Amino acid sequence: MEKKKNLCAMIPETLHRKVRDEQEKQELTLSQYVENVLKEHFERGGKAMDGKIRTLAFQISEELFGKIKEHLKKTGLSQKDFVINLIEHALEDEETAEAEGEPEAEGEPEAE
Repeated sequence: MEKKKNLCAMIPETLHRKVRDEQEKQELTLSQYVENVLKEHFERGGKAMDGKIRTLAFQISEELFGKIKEHLKKTGLSQKDFVINLIEHALEDEETAEAEGEPEAEGEPEAE
């Protein structure tokens, strides 16, 4: 695990309140929340939202949601990182299968 360093900054009270509310909603420690926010910022190249980011939203059962939350607590991942990792792995697996000439799995639409 990478060595950690402390980061302290004064911010306006209204922003502090928003940060703490969101952090609690995500059920993360403040350190985990701030780390996720900073990682997301730098993954975008350190730039503000420029319209090249898209939102993916869907509904799931309460039971599945609970299982995911438990997994996130254990791993320290955010919901976003968890879902993005799943999608990236599935796409990589598909690309690998296509490169090796494997037939598509049943139920998957054919590429046009």
